[in-house]
Amino acid sequence: PSYQAILAQPPGSVRGQIRLTEQGEVIGSKYANPEIGRRNLETLVAATVEATLLGHAEAVPSEFLDMAERLSLASMGAYRGLVADTPGFADYFRDATPLREIAELNIGSRPASRKASQRIEDLRAIPWTFSWGQCRATLPGWYGFGSAVDAVLAGASSAADTALLRRMLAEWPFFRALLSNMDMVLAKSDLGLARRYSELVPDARLRKRIFGQIEAEWRRTARALQLITGESRRLAGNPALARSIGHRFPYIDPLHHLQVELIRRYRGGETDARLRRGIHISINGIAAALRNTG
Repeated sequence: PSYQAILAQPPGSVRGQIRLTEQGEVIGSKYANPEIGRRNLETLVAATVEATLLGHAEAVPSEFLDMAERLSLASMGAYRGLVADTPGFADYFRDATPLREIAELNIGSRPASRKASQRIEDLRAIPWTFSWGQCRATLPGWYGFGSAVDAVLAGASSAADTALLRRMLAEWPFFRALLSNMDMVLAKSDLGLARRYSELVPDARLRKRIFGQIEAEWRRTARALQLITGESRRLAGNPALARSIGHRFPYIDPLHHLQVELIRRYRGGETDARLRRGIHISINGIAAALRNTG
């Protein structure tokens, strides 16, 4: 993914150097072993050299940019429709994810919110994405794309627009990296586990309504990806990562169920110090397995 992301930068923007941040939870797995660390550094250097010397200088076709703009506006509308305009969404988010525990247990390096408020607008980006990763909905990485593709293809020129989307995938490194990342995030999601976390929401009607929207959009996004890529399986183009996820995730499934039960007890008023410690350990274990959680 790092290699693809560097090659996907705008033409001429990588000129012999690039600056990036490695997430804390992957530093050990990427650089603790000398051979693996060398391989990761070689990957970054190779991509930087290739983007500098062999990168395409021609501009992105205007029809690609126009389609990207249409997708962007439609997906933003769907995303904001859920996050900003759906009554009760903020309550659902705080109940159905470990956000409160992440904030109260001081797991992050900074406060979860910029201000002392319950508004999502004041929440920092890392607790937002981290919380959705913990409950395996991974919502910020894909929500809105399915609705955007449906909206774009709803017109009379749907066949031509479908062909254009497939050309964008084949010829535009940025779009290819975008869909690759979305494919990866969807592969790390699990609607069954996300539904389990939704049971932490005390309002049954709110739980059903919000989770129903999330589930419907997940299915739309999966269909849209299949339409564009031609692949029905997640990570079909990255078998190494698919194998890695297949080996790792069965070990953290029990952690998720344990975390839900511990959170239920913690929110119910139990004060045993081991409860707080258990929640903290489960959060760290799930983050270590997911790897890119925030």
